Amino acid sequence: CCQKSPSKRGRRKRPKTTMRFAIPQALLLTILRSPNTSAFSLRKVSASAFVARATAAPFTSSSASSSPAFSPSSSNSVFSSSSRPSSSLNMAEKERPFTTWTFDKHCETMDWTPEPTASLSAVDASASAVAELQDADLVVVGVFAPVKDDDEEDEDAKAEEKEVDPIEFVGKAKELDEALGGALTDLAAENGKEFRNGGEAGSATPVMRVIEGGKAKRYLLLGLGPQPKDDKPIESTTLMKAAAAIATACHDQKKVASCNILLPTAIASTPSNVQDISTAFYSNLYSDNRYRTGKKVVKMAESLDAVKLFMESGTASSDDLAASITTGKQIAKGVSLTKDIVNAPHNVLNSMSLADTAKRIAEQSGGSITCTILDKKDCEERGMGAYLGVARGSETEPQFIHLTYKPSEGDIKKKVGVIGKGLLFDTGGYNIKTSMMELMKFDCGGAAAVLGAARAVGDMQPEGVEAHFIVAACENMISGRAVVPSDVLTASNGKTIEVLNTDAEGRLTLADALVYADKELGCESIIELSTLTGACMISLGKKICGVWTDDDDLAKSLEDVSKVTGDKSWRMPLAKEYNELLKSKIADISNLGGPYGGAITAALFLQNFVSKKKPFAHLDIAGPVWDDKTGATGFGSKLVSEWVRRQGQ
Repeated sequence: CCQKSPSKRGRRKRPKTTMRFAIPQALLLTILRSPNTSAFSLRKVSASAFVARATAAPFTSSSASSSPAFSPSSSNSVFSSSSRPSSSLNMAEKERPFTTWTFDKHCETMDWTPEPTASLSAVDASASAVAELQDADLVVVGVFAPVKDDDEEDEDAKAEEKEVDPIEFVGKAKELDEALGGALTDLAAENGKEFRNGGEAGSATPVMRVIEGGKAKRYLLLGLGPQPKDDKPIESTTLMKAAAAIATACHDQKKVASCNILLPTAIASTPSNVQDISTAFYSNLYSDNRYRTGKKVVKMAESLDAVKLFMESGTASSDDLAASITTGKQIAKGVSLTKDIVNAPHNVLNSMSLADTAKRIAEQSGGSITCTILDKKDCEERGMGAYLGVARGSETEPQFIHLTYKPSEGDIKKKVGVIGKGLLFDTGGYNIKTSMMELMKFDCGGAAAVLGAARAVGDMQPEGVEAHFIVAACENMISGRAVVPSDVLTASNGKTIEVLNTDAEGRLTLADALVYADKELGCESIIELSTLTGACMISLGKKICGVWTDDDDLAKSLEDVSKVTGDKSWRMPLAKEYNELLKSKIADISNLGGPYGGAITAALFLQNFVSKKKPFAHLDIAGPVWDDKTGATGFGSKLVSEWVRRQGQ
């Protein structure tokens, strides 16, 4: 053998090495799919003249030698015609966190948020021992602030730092305080400046822990606002704030399985008060986890099993209280569905999946609701050119939803129509939106309120009223088929409409829905809810909806319902002279007014599609359907369900 040269005696001969390195799976699969590449090795001479050997680890628990897809005897292609990627790469074989579209097919159904499982019941506090009231993980004592005359209220407004008089417990609350050695009195006194004897509805003291029988019990005081004067009814908003605080306390205090709530006589005297508490309590347990996974899932009051309302002596019977709790939960179910629809993204919610939601409402109504879906052909036969013009640009076909509620027995006193704008997503069309497009899933807020109310009405089954819930469902998208500015559409009542702006599309879909409710169904009174204009949001903000109607009786009924449900509204003017702004140069009417008064001209436009003598109200709910911090609010569902219920009285 040859000897090393003396000049290189100090060097060690480096052994020939093989470089090993990790290659991302996606890149490796691309390389291995090459017809000139073996599945198990790749030899490539680079500028540095090195040889790289890459070994592919099997994608499943089985070894490479036993995997048909990676067999050395297989063809140069990694996957034969009958082979498939392993489960780690095949999303079709994975359990998806929620139902959605595929690449080639739209989503056909929308998941619903499950109902809260905690029970709510009412018991007579006067017939219960203090020990029974204490037998819970969390005990909440509701207190009214003492009655003050006007002079005292003025002084308090000027001097907020004024000392708060000691609270005086009465009835069962006094017995409980005595059993605790005055601990509740001390709790109120220690938090006097912040709690102020419960003067603000929904306020609460910090939780006090008391060791009883070797177990820690938790107590807190809940503010119910000022004591009602002269036997005046308690405002619904006051009770809803209190119930929301109860739900929050049950969530914040971990591992609370049971909660007892002591409420004063003024609340127990009226079943509707208990209904408001039930509605707000269950509504505030709502948490939309449909699109969350793992640790991101947030369950409200997860450990809670039972809540008892201990009612101080009142005039309401136990049966009435139980019925009120049930009705409140039914209304809350409607609110929950309304939130689900508004929260749902467009890759889940389209015209088809909304129609599926309507069918499920009918199926779960016990036969009180029937569902009719008009397809493209049905709408064309009725001449619904305004609605179909908007729907043309969408991936999914239009679905005209019609739910009919009829009571199982008794005479029908009134036939009413409730219409909701059902734009499942609004890009603006060719007049494309330049801002807020990520929020345009809430453009179906009117439809959400109407379908949520239908769910509640189907459960409550009010007497004496026949109700028709109508949604012309579609999307406002951009495509080669979509409507463009300057198009002229013909509505089902024969009116021609010049489209000056494709982002004023909601009123076009509503036009045909109104004609359907008025002419085909013969509804005696019609209300319509829609997220119609940003102009209304500028006028009334994000907490109040606008109401436009020429009928004073209808306006009054909506005002009354608004007050008792907490869905705030305000009647707005219908200035007839603004009709001049809707004139078209070539058609009967245009779909856009001038730069000012947009909310008014939108309402005036809709009046063209309802008989002039028929009571009709337009509610623009663009502001209150969405909260930037929490998402969908459920606005409108309570208002509609209560309005429908009252029509049969």
